[in-house]
Amino acid sequence: YTKRVWFSNGIHHHYSNKKMFPKISRKYFTSLLKNADSKLLPLKKGESVSKFSKRITPIIFNPKIAPVKVTFDSRVDVIKNSAVNFYEGVTQKEVENYYKKVMNKKDSQPISYGLNSKMMKVNGKIIERKWKVGGMYSKSIEKIVYWLEKAATVAENNLQKETLLELVKYYKTGNLKDFDAYNKLWVKDTKSRVDAVNGFIEVYNDPLGYRGSFESVVSIKDLEATKRIKAIGDNAQWFEDHSPIDNKYKKKKVVGISAKVITVVVESGDASPSTPIGINLPNSSWIRKEYGSKSVNLGNIVHAYNKSGSLESLKEFSYSPEEVKLIKKYGALADDLETDMHEVIGHASGQLAPGVSPPKQTLKNYASTIEEARADLVALYYLPDQKLIDIGVIPNKEAYKAEYIKYIKNGLMLQLRRIKPGEDIEEAHMRNRQMIAKWVYEKGKSDNQPNGAANVIERKTKNGKTYFVINNYKKLRELFGELLNKIQRITSEGDFAAAKNLVETYGVKVDKVLHKEVLERYKRLNLAPYSGFINPVLKPVMKDGKITDVKIEFPMDFTKQMLYYAKNYSFLPNMN
Repeated sequence: YTKRVWFSNGIHHHYSNKKMFPKISRKYFTSLLKNADSKLLPLKKGESVSKFSKRITPIIFNPKIAPVKVTFDSRVDVIKNSAVNFYEGVTQKEVENYYKKVMNKKDSQPISYGLNSKMMKVNGKIIERKWKVGGMYSKSIEKIVYWLEKAATVAENNLQKETLLELVKYYKTGNLKDFDAYNKLWVKDTKSRVDAVNGFIEVYNDPLGYRGSFESVVSIKDLEATKRIKAIGDNAQWFEDHSPIDNKYKKKKVVGISAKVITVVVESGDASPSTPIGINLPNSSWIRKEYGSKSVNLGNIVHAYNKSGSLESLKEFSYSPEEVKLIKKYGALADDLETDMHEVIGHASGQLAPGVSPPKQTLKNYASTIEEARADLVALYYLPDQKLIDIGVIPNKEAYKAEYIKYIKNGLMLQLRRIKPGEDIEEAHMRNRQMIAKWVYEKGKSDNQPNGAANVIERKTKNGKTYFVINNYKKLRELFGELLNKIQRITSEGDFAAAKNLVETYGVKVDKVLHKEVLERYKRLNLAPYSGFINPVLKPVMKDGKITDVKIEFPMDFTKQMLYYAKNYSFLPNMN
């Protein structure tokens, strides 16, 4: 249970958002507390062990208390029904009304409202407690600032130094205009070999998509592998011009997409131990439009995933030996390409209609799912395109089929192994994948085809097992383009009702019979449904007071790593 809490950064599953429970009794847990050294327990001032036990035990064991980390269920107050610590004593309506008042809709360069604060009600008044030096989480942020200032003294170039110091300024002031200034500099710095993502970045853990979770990723550019992804970024305008979306939602001029493959050195916060495989930042729409964005493929992470992939699961869920052969030959390459296109072209494509607020305000709890779907669909639409062969990133017209097979299979079946029987899909990426796969499956049925053509995707049964087989790749690509057009319109116009209808109809509910089958088939394979990464420990080699080298050592033991972190990095208070 402790390992699961470490892995998920809390008592809720990192992917399904559902609360996790220890496989021990309350009575046994209480006995452990009674026998523990009270000096080592996180007691409040004047609190006895007995009172602490009464306070903490229901939080861990009662399924009705904080059952879900974050919910996107539009039928309930998503703030009150999410366990995340971003809000206290406020309702969804109050949050929405608060931002309606403070936001300037005419501002063409809006700040990322709420990104670095906790919202709470004090004496009947709503306030935002800033995460900054002298504010909330100050002790941790002071340490971040200390190391950023050190890093600035050994920056590779003046721009990198200026960028790091601007980030320091933002952490000190908490002013989101300073964060925008930092992002503009960070996007501009494409020369530095060493780079870092650092801050309150992704908003997936906020049901309304305002508040960012802290993450840090330190990396080195992989110069050879970057050539592939750079070829995609260099052709961003071509992809934008030839997209199947309405012309009025296309960017007339795609600005500065910097694309690279990196070797991750160390990660923390929201990016660890479960890590992304691609990053596209900043998230601010107007900065992306006017200054560009950085698109990153986490090369060594992707490589590790590919090497640890299971041949047993590939064979178990493939309908034919031809499918297995195709995926073994092109699967890793097609995966890389889908990630690259998703991050470099997908997130950076399209634009909002004039006067329309960012999706987190218009699409609310559906914004993350819709945005991930938009980026995925751009990638899926372009994978078969001759252009990718012309620019040398894919070898032939067959390779893309491996990704089409994997995507449909994962969206309709494989990812179901990650949720428990009877549960809906909560996580934004999972909702996105099922929504896309289910939509094209339904729209591709022969009933919806002219002249009653065969199903684009066929649900087949062999030896009592279910498979989804693609019959018509050309038509499937057209369906991806059709859905992309629909989703870009929803994003550009801020159509909440259409977003809700699409996600709720195709992305949330699970086929219970199929789910049961998937779980049974995976159980026989005895495979872990998730992977995480241990960070290396970097030890400087010194000579005459100067660093001459850095030794990389791996703890190789997750427990040792986490206890080391607890001992050396516990700067946060017990109650936040």
